[in-house]
Amino acid sequence: MKSETNFRNPFPTVDIIIEIDKGFILIKRKNPPFGWALPGGFVDYGESLESAAIREAKEETSLDIRLMEQFHTYSAPDRDPRHHTLTTVYIAAAQGIPEAADDAKDIGIFHEEDLPQQIAFDHDRLIEDYLRYRKGDARIKIFPLSP
Repeated sequence: MKSETNFRNPFPTVDIIIEIDKGFILIKRKNPPFGWALPGGFVDYGESLESAAIREAKEETSLDIRLMEQFHTYSAPDRDPRHHTLTTVYIAAAQGIPEAADDAKDIGIFHEEDLPQQIAFDHDRLIEDYLRYRKGDARIKIFPLSP
């Protein structure tokens, strides 16, 4: 007798911390879950993580970016209320004037002291980790190898 198994896998995504004018970009989402978020989105079939990050940044901020480094991968099953996603976060540089596009309703350049209240997904954690890293915390201190 043949047995069928339904596989359910997490969706791969990317998020981009775009450094600009001594701050970083957040977009205000048009679609649920609402709130401010790092630019990012789903990786298309046949697309690399790096290509997805560059594409998503352009779609949502109208900026061409230069990827500087891969920061971390976040995989908590509840990080996105819609489905189980895992995201690879990149730190990127950009110049120019960001403009909200695609599913971004608004856009802004933020600093640690002026972050918005309503942050979508787990992006408050991503931002907190990034700010600690920029202040000099080692990755191993931010992301210990054992839970």
